[in-house]
Amino acid sequence: MSSTLLPPPRVITASHSSDGTSIISSDGPAKPFLPFGLAASSFFNIHSADHLPISNTTSIPSTLATSVPRAPAAGVFFTTTDIPPGGGSPMHRTLSLDYGVVLSGEITMKLDGGDETIIRVGDYILQRGAMHRWYNHTTEPCRILVVMVGSEKVVTGDGKELDAYFPPPPKKE
Repeated sequence: MSSTLLPPPRVITASHSSDGTSIISSDGPAKPFLPFGLAASSFFNIHSADHLPISNTTSIPSTLATSVPRAPAAGVFFTTTDIPPGGGSPMHRTLSLDYGVVLSGEITMKLDGGDETIIRVGDYILQRGAMHRWYNHTTEPCRILVVMVGSEKVVTGDGKELDAYFPPPPKKE
């Protein structure tokens, strides 16, 4: 694929009619959210729940498509992130356990301690609240599927709690 943007993922939601029969309640493309502009991470937020167990009868929040992905403290967040060629994210930490799979392209993950690795199509990521950033060094866009689960703060050996950290988005001119 030579485009810098990937097509939106198709999301099919199976749920129930009022009598309990299983139905497809929605089928269509996810809405993109580009809070940092075209040269940085963009998101297709699929689902979020504030707590577990999840209710399969409540509606999906209408603000989901315009939220930077963050797992609720006792919940989950399901999203994809697309990173264009030459794009990336700032160094950040979430209060979540993130399960990720690279669906297309490849991405470099760099940690604040200096460790760095390239993650390719089909590789799995288990992100446990580490301070990290993403960077796409290739000429192809990268899409990562991520399920974020709210977590406790990481506590270091000397008792220091590591908080979430997100630099503010760049100001639009």
